[in-house]
Amino acid sequence: MTDASHFTAPDGARLAYRDEGEGLALLCLAGLTRSMADFDYLRPHLPPLRLIRMDYRGRGASDWTGAATYTVEQEGKDALALLDHLGIERAAILGTSRGGLIGMVLGAVARGRVLGLILNDVGPEIARDGLTRIFDHVGRNPAARTHEDFARYLSQTPGFANVPTTRWLDEARKLSVESPDGLRIPYDPTLRDSFLAAFDGPPVDLWPLFDALAGLPIALIRGANSDLLTAATADKMRARRPDMAFVEVPDRAHIPFLDEPPALDLIRTFLGGLA
Repeated sequence: MTDASHFTAPDGARLAYRDEGEGLALLCLAGLTRSMADFDYLRPHLPPLRLIRMDYRGRGASDWTGAATYTVEQEGKDALALLDHLGIERAAILGTSRGGLIGMVLGAVARGRVLGLILNDVGPEIARDGLTRIFDHVGRNPAARTHEDFARYLSQTPGFANVPTTRWLDEARKLSVESPDGLRIPYDPTLRDSFLAAFDGPPVDLWPLFDALAGLPIALIRGANSDLLTAATADKMRARRPDMAFVEVPDRAHIPFLDEPPALDLIRTFLGGLA
């Protein structure tokens, strides 16, 4: 894979992205602490299209701009700025976790830029248990000192089964970098401050945001064992949007890797409908 390109956001932040292929534009948005590398597993299985990925500010190869800027609102603006930079008027969006929330915001407030939205294990209600688990590790370096040790730790993640050992090693390498002092997170540690502010803040009703997507093609992928997107919330989403494509991925919690056959079938079918 080629090295990441960069563009400059309106506030001067230098943000990393990759733009590959031609055809239908698919903008992939990663989770809270993650990077564009999250979609490496999916990439080889996609139909011919224009695959666009980005590292949010403070993550991966993008500039660190401080906790106050690590918000869904700012990251949504950055996503639109990237589409503007690339001269793309409309794109489909595939959003994993945090990326799905950004996708919902864009679908609601920038409808003309969004062809359709695939949500990967996220919705308008986020279970507190899942948030607590994320809170426990966000902004903190892994206790493991090598990628191999970290992979063994990750392999014990509740809710996952039938995952090859090599996949956990891939995950360890995406989630950390080796240093003489042990493993380090590949993002700004002050992201924890931003997450804590939202975690301790008043609850926000996101259902009006979801309802504002009426008429926009949407799809939902849920890890069958997810502790972030409950089955009850998925059922409520489906009741409000009977036209929403939906699949549960067995042996996965938060989050499916997206190269599982049920996830791939949904993604291909959904994108085929948009094309």
